[in-house]
Amino acid sequence: MPRGGSVRPAGRASSWRSRGTAAAPASVHRVPRYDDDLRLAHVLADAVERITTARFRSEDLAVSSKPDLTLVSDADTAAEELIRAQLKRTRPRDAVEGEEFETTGHGPRRWVIDPIDGTHNFVRGVPVWATLIALVDDEAPMLGLVAAPALGRRWWAANGSGAWSGRSLASAKRINVSQVSSVADASLSYSSIRSWRDVDRYDEFLSLTDDCWRSRAYGDFWSYMLVAEGAADIAAEPELAVYDMAALVPIVTEAGGRFTSLAGREGPWGGNALATNGLLHDEVLSRIGTDARA
Repeated sequence: MPRGGSVRPAGRASSWRSRGTAAAPASVHRVPRYDDDLRLAHVLADAVERITTARFRSEDLAVSSKPDLTLVSDADTAAEELIRAQLKRTRPRDAVEGEEFETTGHGPRRWVIDPIDGTHNFVRGVPVWATLIALVDDEAPMLGLVAAPALGRRWWAANGSGAWSGRSLASAKRINVSQVSSVADASLSYSSIRSWRDVDRYDEFLSLTDDCWRSRAYGDFWSYMLVAEGAADIAAEPELAVYDMAALVPIVTEAGGRFTSLAGREGPWGGNALATNGLLHDEVLSRIGTDARA
């Protein structure tokens, strides 16, 4: 029996299986408008991994605090500088928005990057961290890639292509959200419980965790990737930046799920996030959403 939880009832097994997860050749998920951008995102992730994996658990890793008291390491800045340099060379007309430096460029196409999502994990030696790369076109996230080399995982999606996981475009498995339709059967993932006090939804969030079949703090990007691949059904955080979310949105939605703010705004624009398999979204939003106050 799993530690700290009960076994999901066998009679409900069919309700939580992901929707048609299956291996498929890379040619199935080519999208004419964004296939070159998706290949570039993988190239960028390959290059960044050489920096981040070399600095992970390094004894001379330099860490400092930013004005908002979050941590930044020399690996964060070096990784973002590398991505920006490659985008300047390969996509000179595109804008670039990142966590560590000011936005550069103008126009409808904007790359949104988080060089290391989960920096606190990274500096403490916890392997749950990733590079997030998104392409926003006309204010819509059209492409997202999440590369988590310490977990040996990568997830990606482009508009209309479905969501995929694997080590490369040539070796990938399509992923889909679950079909769980009841909160009582749902697995919930989050990052921090006490952060829900900041949006005055602490009691409501605790009530939701009590009513779910299982709740775990997998945290950061991983919560949302677990939703996308059907291993979790709900993920939520009360405070996030656009660069924390932009790459996650296409992956969750192309896997068949839904991604909104706690006020119900679609996409990564609301300063917080709720991602579900879609079937549970309205109910969860009515319980912990910021527009759900009595």
